[in-house]
Order: sequence, then structure tokens, then C-alpha cells
Amino acid sequence: MKIDLHIHSKYSKDSMLEPAKIIKIAKKKGLDGVAVTDHGTIKGGIEALKINKDKDFQVIVGAEIKTEYGDVIGIFLNEEIKSQIFMQVVEEIRDQDGLVILAHPFRKSITFPTDLLKYVDLIEGFNARSPKSLNEKAKELAIRFKKPMTAGSDAHLSFEIGKGRTIVNSEVKEELKRGDTKVEGEESNYYLVHGLSVAMEKVKDLYSRRRN
Repeated sequence: MKIDLHIHSKYSKDSMLEPAKIIKIAKKKGLDGVAVTDHGTIKGGIEALKINKDKDFQVIVGAEIKTEYGDVIGIFLNEEIKSQIFMQVVEEIRDQDGLVILAHPFRKSITFPTDLLKYVDLIEGFNARSPKSLNEKAKELAIRFKKPMTAGSDAHLSFEIGKGRTIVNSEVKEELKRGDTKVEGEESNYYLVHGLSVAMEKVKDLYSRRRN
């Protein structure tokens, strides 16, 4: 099974992707599942989960949370994460029996304290929006501290979906816990996709202001 474990929908301020379109494109690209991980909310994941009627395609509900030590992704969630304090975020994810992923650990020049890695279940070893050099550092971190790896596209745009793939067999959650995963993908042009995301955020903000 190939799953993209990091996708943003219209519920992120810098994406316009409809959850239904995410599922449609993911299937067309040969994926077996996706995790919808919007900034600060599980709304996109919940909507995608309700829409999906295909028992052979898995939708995982998640959220990407900004903390003082960088971004953390929680997956297999059923409630919103309220805190932005790292240890509290971990506790909220664990209370839901979710998994904690350290997202793109080097991309924002934030040094994650290695003594806190014991609270992390997985490290995003490949992020399609990160340059190759930072993905290599993320993989080295995971190997050094014996942490399972995930891969995700970090897609905010339709053509990015599937550019990062986590490979598992069938029991996705259990295999992620055990570290029975492989990662693969192709890096995007960071400046292009980031620029488009910033533009979308400005358009959405302008539209919101006009409505109000």
C-alpha cells in the first residue's frame, strides 16, 4: 500500500483543495490512502472520511500543529488538538490513541531538542516540499534515533498529491507503530509551490474580508 501521509485541504488557510478532489486525484495516481492533515484542524480529514465509500482506500484523519519546536502532525485523530505547546500536543494526540509525527524537522531552521524525540512516534523522513538536503538530514535523524519514517507530499495543490509516499502492507496503524515502513517520493520545486500557497492564502483572506 502507498499512502500520502501529509495533505492539506481547503480547511488550511493556504490551500483550496476540496476533500473529495483529494481522494479522486489520489486514486488516479495509484495511491491506496491519504492522511488529510490541515493546519490546526481535523475538519478536512473528517470530511474526507465521510465522503470515502471505498473500502479499499483508506482515509486517515490528521492535523498539523505548529508548536514551539516546529510542526507536529497527529494522525488517527477524532478530536481537535487545542494546544500549541509541544508536550500538551503530544498528550492530546496520545489521549486519542493517535500517532505523533515530527514533520519536516529541519525546514524552518528550528532545532528540535533530541531529548524530546522519545515522545515522537515517527519522523517525516521525506517531505516533497523540502529540498533533498533537508530530507537527507531528516532520514539521518530517524536512523540515528531508531524512529520509523513517514513520507508525505505536503500537498496544497492538486498536482502535488502523491509526491511523497509511505509504503506499508495492510495494517497501516500497527505497521507505522512497528516501523514496518518504507518511504519514497519526488521533491517539488519549493519556491514555486510555496509561492502558489502564499498567493492562495492572500486570495482566501481577501475573499473573506469582502464577505465580512
